[in-house]
Amino acid sequence: MCGIAGFVSLNNDADWQSSIRPMIATLSHRGPDDEGYWHDAETGVTLGHRRLAIVDLSPEGHQPMASASGRYEMAFNGEVYNFSQLRVELETRGHHFRGHSDTEVMLATFEEWGVRRAVERFVGMFAFAVLDRRERLLYLVRDRLGEKPLYYGWAGDTFLFASELKAMRAHTAWRGAINRNALALFMRYGYIAAPQSIYEGVAKLLPGTILTLPLSGARESALAVTRYWSALAVAEAGLRAPFSGTENQAADVLEDLLRNAIRGQMVADVPIGAFLSGGIDSSTIVALMQTMSRRPVKTFTIGFNEKGYNEAEHAKAVARHLGTEHTELYVTAADAMAVIPQLASIYDEPFADPSQIPTFLVAQLARRHVTVSLSGDAGDELFGGYTRYEIGQGLWARINWLSAGSRKTLARALRAVPVSAWDGLLNIAAPLVNRPHQLTGDRLHKLAGMLDAATPASLYRQLVSIWKDTAALVPGSVEPQTAFEDAELVRNIEGFAPRMMLVDLVSYLPDDILVKVDRASMRTSLESRVPFLDHRIVEFAWQLPMAMKRRKGQGKWLLRQVLDRYVPRDLVERPKMGFSVPIGNWLRGPLRDWAEALLDERRLRDEGLLNVAMIRQSWAEHLSGKRNWQYYLWNILMFESWLAEQAGSVMPITSARSAA
Repeated sequence: MCGIAGFVSLNNDADWQSSIRPMIATLSHRGPDDEGYWHDAETGVTLGHRRLAIVDLSPEGHQPMASASGRYEMAFNGEVYNFSQLRVELETRGHHFRGHSDTEVMLATFEEWGVRRAVERFVGMFAFAVLDRRERLLYLVRDRLGEKPLYYGWAGDTFLFASELKAMRAHTAWRGAINRNALALFMRYGYIAAPQSIYEGVAKLLPGTILTLPLSGARESALAVTRYWSALAVAEAGLRAPFSGTENQAADVLEDLLRNAIRGQMVADVPIGAFLSGGIDSSTIVALMQTMSRRPVKTFTIGFNEKGYNEAEHAKAVARHLGTEHTELYVTAADAMAVIPQLASIYDEPFADPSQIPTFLVAQLARRHVTVSLSGDAGDELFGGYTRYEIGQGLWARINWLSAGSRKTLARALRAVPVSAWDGLLNIAAPLVNRPHQLTGDRLHKLAGMLDAATPASLYRQLVSIWKDTAALVPGSVEPQTAFEDAELVRNIEGFAPRMMLVDLVSYLPDDILVKVDRASMRTSLESRVPFLDHRIVEFAWQLPMAMKRRKGQGKWLLRQVLDRYVPRDLVERPKMGFSVPIGNWLRGPLRDWAEALLDERRLRDEGLLNVAMIRQSWAEHLSGKRNWQYYLWNILMFESWLAEQAGSVMPITSARSAA
């Protein structure tokens, strides 16, 4: 695992070292073990690399690295797990190796098959830049599911690329302007969906794609991005040719695929462990790891004393049953809040999933003991684990029989009554109609937004949106199209849940979940690996009928069948808790002064980016307890904190207020 950065200077920067060194210095957390630079005067390409040594700790793993013939030069971030098998095949074809790193094997595959055909053979997570000196082509490549990040863009006559935006900002040619349209996306979802970034003219390379830049008279128009792997194609192929075996056979196949993926991801020349929450996904990964390890697997969990946020007891029970070497750390609210001033720097781009805080804390804990940690991420997207699939499908079934006009009329009627008035009416009516405790004015207003939905995708978009009216919140913005508006993406996918699982696979997973894990783990110089994202598991998951994923309102059915072979059901069966912190209460208590400084009316007006009245009203209503705007405000606060960090200031948290 590493950090990469580089540039192509059309003016062939003679002082290239003074340009690349500051870029790479910003990525030292991603690679504390080594650094390297390389420049090609003929093409103007400069590559830089920071190394976290995982496989081949010797100097033979130093990067940037050249292929044996010198044709290819590469800076690589990630791991190719099947490099040993590729090496054996290449040796039979006459290739020789001086070390035993996956980087050297990758370069030999380019020599043998060319870049695209080689990438199609890789099993792993990766983002890399490789120069073909003979063809005068620069390639940027990102793994199939988007585990590893890669940004790129032009700054005048200089083409920049890097693992994180901070490296691009360190180049002297950098001129960054905030992208209002991307800001609107962020306010809706709490993350910025690829290919957008917070800066105009800077993009994220999409998962499963290769960017090609010709170096003969290179200009922005010469860029070409092509796809070598498609989640849509995989989904369509799986639905056309579904798995036809029995349920037991399906469980056997899934277990074998998971074993192969985990076995490959347990290869390392450094200590390795796993995150364990005690839920279905992480427990399955750890259970299979333990069967393949001669020693107790090192497992890690963060605990909270706040009721409703603590998974540590469940994780401890699973660890005890499996016999792992378990480490848990109970953190206080003060411990968690101490992370908040660092978030803008850690995530490098506005990012507002509150579980970013415990994710960083558990990565920090694990890094004290290991250098690599496996996680259970992606089980929900592949096996239908999110409750919102069931909720959305039920809502669509209930409203779809109404005409569009009737739905709009009902939506207007629901919105016409203020939230506080609805709450009052519902409280009065509760004893008479046995109102479910969950029904509130807030929920009725959210329902009104969903009634306006014309398609299942637009309903799902409303369901996962935070700020709904982003055009009003971010004046002058026009939200770019995302997977939610891509009709082609779900055109051949039948059923509400499969459609939304595909949308999540290409958007929420890479742009939220994997960003959260990558930045948190790499900030602590920890490599995080995700066995569920072995593309062969993804492809098999799409062959499974929905009945093997969701049953009786419960997701991950087949995964549970595999886990049942190793862990008693009563140790892992519990309502889905999530992995978050009580942001709403903290904002009314210990975070209040910090938030007030970031939401200062004069400050917001001077910036001129957001609708001040909307924000101040939400803040006042949240403080009074009239409404719970915690996630809306967290989006604003994470953007404002990021903006302050760009200006060289960090808002401290100094309040001694107690939580409400």
